[in-house]
Amino acid sequence: MSSSENNLKEVVVLGAGVVGLSTAIRIQETGRYRVTVVAEVLPTDAKTIKYTSQWAGAHHVSFASLEDPRHALDKETFEELWKLKDTVEGCFMTIEQTEYFSKQRPSPSPLAHMPEFRSLSPNELGALQGIQPVDGEVFNTITFDTPVYLTYLSTRFLSKGGQIIRGSVQHISEIAESGVFSFLSHEEKKHIISKPDGVKPPAAIVVCAGLGARFLGGVEDKDVYPIRGQTVLVNAPWIKHGKTLSDLDANEWTYMIPRRSGTVVLGGTLQPNDWNPTPRRETSLNILERVLKLAPELVPGKAQPTVEDIWPLVVEEGCGFRPGRTGGLRLEADKIQVPHSDKTIPVVYNYGHAGSGYIASFGSARVALGLLEKALKE
Repeated sequence: MSSSENNLKEVVVLGAGVVGLSTAIRIQETGRYRVTVVAEVLPTDAKTIKYTSQWAGAHHVSFASLEDPRHALDKETFEELWKLKDTVEGCFMTIEQTEYFSKQRPSPSPLAHMPEFRSLSPNELGALQGIQPVDGEVFNTITFDTPVYLTYLSTRFLSKGGQIIRGSVQHISEIAESGVFSFLSHEEKKHIISKPDGVKPPAAIVVCAGLGARFLGGVEDKDVYPIRGQTVLVNAPWIKHGKTLSDLDANEWTYMIPRRSGTVVLGGTLQPNDWNPTPRRETSLNILERVLKLAPELVPGKAQPTVEDIWPLVVEEGCGFRPGRTGGLRLEADKIQVPHSDKTIPVVYNYGHAGSGYIASFGSARVALGLLEKALKE
């Protein structure tokens, strides 16, 4: 290891979802830190309810109003992803997205910065059978093939010298005292113990634990709660555009998100504090009924397709827990005392994104980096 590498500050990021990986990349790519991501579940693992990022649709459509500080994070993230869209093989799909709303949209629209943006005409709003939206917008955006994108983030991080370790952290104090030592292999531990300074604390910890922030010792944020989202994945490679009908007052969110792979994610639900990870068949049927009214083109050759018509296209029923938080996103810095010492180290928090993890990922990562660097100078 070179002397310059020895001068790098050790930073531990807790969480390997889209927010954790994006934050780790931002920190590692400065060249001033040696970042290790620690997570119980990793992007290449089989789908599990413990890892929300695998279940996301996902497309980039911001929910934030112009007055919401998150809007700038979302816009910044979109601009970066728009540059990436032609460079990551098999990941992104550029689509025309149509958004229908049950309420009048503000003017100017929070989405006016999107490519080819325009408002829908009254004739276009009236073209849907059995649905009467009040307002609507159309623009270009991107969709993610989420497994491919998460692998890309992991590879990009590792290629810049980052490290990813599987580990179940019970309390952030264990990281504050001993870093990632307990998760290392026998040979790696022997190497560290042989050094004069031995086991030592990291320079800082960054918590990107999503829903896990509710249970992680030393954080235990009871404002964090699940927002259950159920989806149906279908094989429909002829679909090259997206549609969403938002009726948030009714906790309904009907959408069609195509992926480059040819599959299409259909949804969805917004169910706060619902902890059931098993897809409910009646909910899947309801989703299909709603989506077919919005997008009958899912079943070619049928003017008014039924659930029976689309069911043969179903690949899987899915369920994920968006990491919601009362009071919204937590993006701030604090300190933790290193056990058995008088020293403190910074802790940066970046969690509570609800359904906006992909949408705000790089923007919130930049802010987290700024908070980290400021805290390390204090």
